[in-house]
Amino acid sequence: MRIRKKPNLIPRMERVSYIMESDPAALRGLWKNSLPEASSLWLEIGCGKGRFTAETAGQNPDCFLVAIEKVPEAMVVAMELCDHKKLSNVRFIDGDALALPIIFEEKELDRIYINFCDPWPKSRYAKHRLTSPEFLKIYESVLKSGGEIHFKTDNNPLFEYSMETFIEEGWQLSELTRNLHRNGPVGIMTDYEAKFYAQGLKINRLVAKKET
Repeated sequence: MRIRKKPNLIPRMERVSYIMESDPAALRGLWKNSLPEASSLWLEIGCGKGRFTAETAGQNPDCFLVAIEKVPEAMVVAMELCDHKKLSNVRFIDGDALALPIIFEEKELDRIYINFCDPWPKSRYAKHRLTSPEFLKIYESVLKSGGEIHFKTDNNPLFEYSMETFIEEGWQLSELTRNLHRNGPVGIMTDYEAKFYAQGLKINRLVAKKET
């Protein structure tokens, strides 16, 4: 993701700092305690500018959504959007998916969203793909048995790779489509997705589940 450096980034982050967890590892196993009325705990990996984050949290007030993003210039836009909407059921983490076992206890999450991640097209970088076997093992450790991964991408080679990897690692796939918006918009879109849809590009989607 290419994001222009935001002017006054630090003051802007400070103004909405209440919505970001500065020490997320301290909440490992305790996330639900900070929002006890939440029925489930969801994670979005790579929230970008937060369109999907804000709309998902807004439409699911009974769920606690944690968004992790490693590009502060994007995350501050997402945080400001959620602040503007006065959402109380979303928190942000400055980090990446490799840190998930430090941030979440085993079997703590109910759902993970991965939307339009970097495809890392060269085979020698395959281990960096968020649907590589290494990452799937991380997700399995922090997801409850039967917890779901919701995955969307416009990149066909990445989608094929991801389907094969999920199956090889023992995940069950459902809601699989290679043209999600064939008959009109479906579900909540990211900023990228809305742009791709306007351009007529096809969106791939699947839900992966593993009973452990």
